[in-house]
Amino acid sequence: MALKIRLARGGSKKRPYYQIVVADARSPRDGRFLEKLGSWNPMLGKDDEKRVELDAERVSHWIAQGAQPTDRVLRFLDQAGLAQRPARNNPNKAQPGKKAQERAAEAKQKAEEAAAAAAEAAAE
Repeated sequence: MALKIRLARGGSKKRPYYQIVVADARSPRDGRFLEKLGSWNPMLGKDDEKRVELDAERVSHWIAQGAQPTDRVLRFLDQAGLAQRPARNNPNKAQPGKKAQERAAEAKQKAEEAAAAAAEAAAE
């Protein structure tokens, strides 16, 4: 059985509240879980100590049993010092899309042609 440490959403509309749970990877997001390990309240400020609450002993137990945390939960575990989250690097993320690059190349070509035409006109 593949175990995941993940978030289960609670709370009302536009007022999210998440429980950090251990569940079978095949079970639904808000469905059956094995154990509740903590909670996350994104409505609280980032400096509030009650924003993320974890049972560190049980988290380490489930990780030793082979449970894999999701990316968001791994962020919380990294902040708590319970797991190491590797740094990510995506240098292509900031680049514009294919169409935007084509438009920029066309604009650059037109600007070069206009500059060449202006230089010819000035030479005559």
